[in-house]
Amino acid sequence: MSFTTLGLSAPILKAVQESGYTEPTPIQKQAIPVVLEKRDLLAGAQTGTGKTAGFTLPLLELLSQQKPPKGKKRVRALILTPTRELAAQVGESVRTYGKYLPFTSTVIFGGVGINPQKNILKKGVDIVIATPGRLLDLVGQKALDLSHVETLILDEADRMLDMGFIHDIKKILALLPKKRQNLLFSATFSKEIKKLSDGLLHHPALIEVARQNSASEQVEQMIYPVDKSRKRELIIHLIKSNDWKQVLIFTRTKHGANKLSEQLNKQNIHAAAIHGNKSQGARTKALADFKSGAVRVLVATDIAARGIDIDQLPHVVNFELPNVPEDYVHRIGRTGRAGHEGEAASLVSIDEADLLKNIEKLIKRKLPRTIVEGFKPDPTIKAEKAPARGQRRGGQRPQRRRQRA
Repeated sequence: MSFTTLGLSAPILKAVQESGYTEPTPIQKQAIPVVLEKRDLLAGAQTGTGKTAGFTLPLLELLSQQKPPKGKKRVRALILTPTRELAAQVGESVRTYGKYLPFTSTVIFGGVGINPQKNILKKGVDIVIATPGRLLDLVGQKALDLSHVETLILDEADRMLDMGFIHDIKKILALLPKKRQNLLFSATFSKEIKKLSDGLLHHPALIEVARQNSASEQVEQMIYPVDKSRKRELIIHLIKSNDWKQVLIFTRTKHGANKLSEQLNKQNIHAAAIHGNKSQGARTKALADFKSGAVRVLVATDIAARGIDIDQLPHVVNFELPNVPEDYVHRIGRTGRAGHEGEAASLVSIDEADLLKNIEKLIKRKLPRTIVEGFKPDPTIKAEKAPARGQRRGGQRPQRRRQRA
């Protein structure tokens, strides 16, 4: 099957061809016809499956099929994402595939000045890609009218719920016309996602392109048992001895990301950290340098890494395992994308044994272990209490402003 059989018009097909794509991915094959029928959609798609084009291509086609209202442009499509990086990525996709169409779009997120965003909106745009917090700020300042939205897309809805955005999403839904098309994309189908979709979607089509919570088959996964105090030495050894050129490393905290980045740079491994406390300019530069190869290692927290889209990223490393096992699937999904193979390494200390057990239970397989010579764990070290599962999900949810990525 080629893109020409999916019902897309010549200007969009030309843009797709120029982007170097000839055959649609499974999510694109299934989602595009459904969206073009103007049906609601609940799609389960892991990162790296091509889901962004799966909704941007038919969205642009639908907009081009209908005559826009006369006068100033109104927001006809709203795409909500959990993080700035993902918003920027989706915005780039809209611009790329819509380059031969007369539509205007803008990306809206916090961490940057609000006035330039207000000025763009004042001129009128067709498509808004936004994070929930800044979107509501602009609505509150009467800089944005959502009463004419024809299509709403929630991208990575599971992550938005994890970040505590459910109240913001409900506020935004109340601002939209009741008659509209709704598309919900999620890497996992939790009870919360099912509850959200039941209240949002009207007789939706259901698409799942990968087994629920499965780890990518393109990714070779390896566990490296090591003492907690020697993780830094081991990661330096692995990068240097294997001559890894492009490595995304996950840490559990922002402070940990900064510290590891500094330590790697002292060892002449060019690294940069990316997390929620960094300015948007610093984050954009770090990501651009990483993509270009100017930075060899990008150290990131889960929230900041969401939206990092690098087709041929070869190595992902869990410097620390995530508290929530589903986040492991999201993390390793950064590699093994678009048909390319990738490696995911996890440095696991004895206090993370329960976290590893939960991950293996989720993905339904025991991961292979490799002990690196000179880094065998000390058997006399006792396990510390590992962070409880649900530490972030259960109990008190993080406040939105603290979680704004």
